[in-house]
Amino acid sequence: MPEQSPLDLAEGDLFGPHNLPYGVFSTADEPERRRVGVRIGGHVLDAGAAALALGSPYAALLAQPTLNPLLAAGRTAWRDVRRALTAWVTSPAHRADIEPLLHPVTAVTLHLPYDVADYVDFYASEHHATNVGKIFRPDGDALTPNWKHLPIGYHGRAGTVVVSGTDVVRPSGQRKAPADPAPVFGPSVKLDIEAEVGFIVGTPSTHGTPVPLADFREHVFGLFLLNDWSARDIQAWEYVPLGPFLGKSFATSVSAWVTPLEALDAAHVAPPARDFPLLPYLDDSNEEEPGGYDIRIEVKINGEVVSSPPFSTMYWTAAQQLTQMTANGASLRTGDLFGSGTVSGPEVNQRGSLLELTWNGRDPIELATGKRTFLEDGDEVTMTAWAPGPHGTRVGLGEVTGRITPAT
Repeated sequence: MPEQSPLDLAEGDLFGPHNLPYGVFSTADEPERRRVGVRIGGHVLDAGAAALALGSPYAALLAQPTLNPLLAAGRTAWRDVRRALTAWVTSPAHRADIEPLLHPVTAVTLHLPYDVADYVDFYASEHHATNVGKIFRPDGDALTPNWKHLPIGYHGRAGTVVVSGTDVVRPSGQRKAPADPAPVFGPSVKLDIEAEVGFIVGTPSTHGTPVPLADFREHVFGLFLLNDWSARDIQAWEYVPLGPFLGKSFATSVSAWVTPLEALDAAHVAPPARDFPLLPYLDDSNEEEPGGYDIRIEVKINGEVVSSPPFSTMYWTAAQQLTQMTANGASLRTGDLFGSGTVSGPEVNQRGSLLELTWNGRDPIELATGKRTFLEDGDEVTMTAWAPGPHGTRVGLGEVTGRITPAT
């Protein structure tokens, strides 16, 4: 009986030809040679080698050590490459050329797939923002007056964005509890997670020219899972009046796979109803397609599910975030990354941070490894996600994982 081809996938595979996320990998025999890969089932296709073997005009674009040249090539190239890849992995006529270029995912090393230009993180979940407001302002308004009028964000550190699987060193910094007479310096004792979805910019924009909502797909290549690690005690002491700094900048973990926006066409949903009329530049009520995405996230600590945040509840969409980023004329660059902000739903088991899940340490969560309020050294956090695909399929967004190691 002939051996089954890696291209013959089981029904319901999250990484079927309807998905085809991009990454960058190397092999054990050539550890220094990084290559653009496309995931199909449990294998990675060497995209550059496939393009060369099949005479694709995009061979040079795919034979690169990062995704940045493909990102910069623009939407027409993104569409054409995706169509070619779909044909290569589905047509029997191409199997003899494609199968030798497939590598088991378990046998390769996955790398950060792009060079990050800038990193911006938002605060777009009403449920998360409301919970945080109730925790820190129990006697005041949970949401700040500006929250429902514009997507709030801050600039992070591009240089500390790391690929899934990278250990996260517990950060140190100043911290001061309300009752403490003076601040102290030392390792964070309130290390937290933030379950997010990230977006990567491909086509740059012109400095001084804002990007309208309708041009979102002209600039954004795809999306991925993101964990914006947070040291809540450091953050609480430093963030007034200028916002997050060292409490956020020590590490941001991203998935090794980038899912093209086109793969999520079936996952579009309308965002929640807006409570206030939006200014024209953010008003998406007449856009051709709804700006939300029906993405189901699952968060595990040491292998145990602690939360299932629904991305469909996000008040502000990725298109609105991109428009807000450029509203003052700031330009986009290839490799710009922006995070959605913590994804939280209305239920306790849908909260995307330990700050919310434990109500700032008041209500520990039970794990087989013991009770947790915040992360302990040795804890491993894993986030996975999927979204509806075409014809009843599911699109996998891979995973983002990281293990906490002691402060240096």
